Amino acid sequence: MQRASRLKRELSLLTTEPPPGITCWQNENQLDDLRAQILGAADTPYEKGIFNLEIVVPERYPFEPPKIRFLTPIYHPNIDSAGRICLDVLKLPPKGAWRPSLNISTLLTSIQLLMAEPNPDDPLMADISSEYKYNKQLFLLNAKEWTEKYASQ
Repeated sequence: MQRASRLKRELSLLTTEPPPGITCWQNENQLDDLRAQILGAADTPYEKGIFNLEIVVPERYPFEPPKIRFLTPIYHPNIDSAGRICLDVLKLPPKGAWRPSLNISTLLTSIQLLMAEPNPDDPLMADISSEYKYNKQLFLLNAKEWTEKYASQ
């Protein structure tokens, strides 16, 4: 019951006061199956891209973090080809930084920040990470190309 009322409150806030560049909604009236869109931030290789995400809210939410993955392919050192995201707030302690005080809006904002500021020292994609570290121009070119190919409307 607690999960349902919290999710309703979070979704209503996401609808009335969404974080800039982020939208989130229920998928086919399923309270635990959400979709989100993140707009690529200006001055990043993801600029003007629209990235779709899937959010699956577990039974134990908010004591367990939602599972979030990209549905839109993205060229990024912390996001793999299956759309999985390497981000500490998406994992439970001791390895992660999830806390019940966090919410879906915070998570989506963190993902948006990760898109703008990759963390090459904690990669899911080692090859993209080393490209980001040692050949940034090529990384920016590839990321921009992927954005145009997969995330343009």
